[in-house]
Amino acid sequence: MNSRVKDHLESWKSEMQSAYLYDEMSKIEPLDSKRRWLFDKLASCARQQAITWARLISEETPDTKEPLTFVPDFRTRLVKHLIHFFGPRAIKPVLSAMKLRGLATYYQLEKSATHEAPSAHSKEKAHRLTNRGGNNLRAAVFGANDGLLSNASLILGVSGASQDPAVILLSGVAGLLAGAFSMGAGEYISVKSQRELFEYQIELEKKELEEYPEEEAEELALIYQAKGISPEEAKKIADALISNPEQALDTLAREELGISPTELGSPWGAALFSFFSFSAGALVPLFPFFWMTGQRGLLLSIALTATALFLIGATLSLFTGQNAIRGGIRMLLIGTFTGLATYCIGRIFGMKNL
Repeated sequence: MNSRVKDHLESWKSEMQSAYLYDEMSKIEPLDSKRRWLFDKLASCARQQAITWARLISEETPDTKEPLTFVPDFRTRLVKHLIHFFGPRAIKPVLSAMKLRGLATYYQLEKSATHEAPSAHSKEKAHRLTNRGGNNLRAAVFGANDGLLSNASLILGVSGASQDPAVILLSGVAGLLAGAFSMGAGEYISVKSQRELFEYQIELEKKELEEYPEEEAEELALIYQAKGISPEEAKKIADALISNPEQALDTLAREELGISPTELGSPWGAALFSFFSFSAGALVPLFPFFWMTGQRGLLLSIALTATALFLIGATLSLFTGQNAIRGGIRMLLIGTFTGLATYCIGRIFGMKNL
């Protein structure tokens, strides 16, 4: 079997798998709901697209007489049970990984059913604000908080066990570096994996757009109809978008996959951002020990840590909408409890080793 036939066969399986899962998602929706209508239509479109791939496979292998038969694999059957047990919303990442399109519209329809859907203008505004710095700022605050709290706890724990300034400084530096590299590596893997998934889905969408643009236009029109646009207007919009391949791919990725090709994120950028934000937080409790020793260094470290914890808690209120003072005090109390616990544990182990 040549590579072209293998690619066609993989695309056929993908469409049949989608149709199978759309059917399962349709079964759990009320008979007269827009969500059921959407999934039924998407299942029908997926089958039609599978027929296209089957025809191409047949043309490439004219000597093969056996018809293609779809048998859902273990993963697909497992996802089917998850759909029925938890519902589509609870397993959104799983469904995205299975390349099920129309999910963004499903969630919008689900929200509108509970009267929680924001206006298009407010959603677009929130989207822009989130992606133009909100996520980075939030990640910086949480990264600094992780570094601050974990390294302060480590330093207090070591201080409870030993008063040797060299040991405390070495432990703090080791905690800073280990935590920063761990956070950076974890963030790199997370963003890289997500980016690879999105790139794979976009590439599949691009290939489908090249093979059967009419069916993709019909699928896009169905999504717009599910949003409340009339069939005639939805078809007109979809046809206009499909006529421009680059714009069509961007729109299909947004509407069917719920992702933006221009906002996939940089793994290295995320890793470095996480590394430096954690390091900045971890440096605060460690800073006094570079030139001070004994109780003076420890007391200044505690004071700097407490101040930073309060400021971080107050800053986090920007993301939660809660009172800044209350948020600062809550974070300070959490840090105090953690610091006391680790200091006492260090003290106990230090006394045992005397």
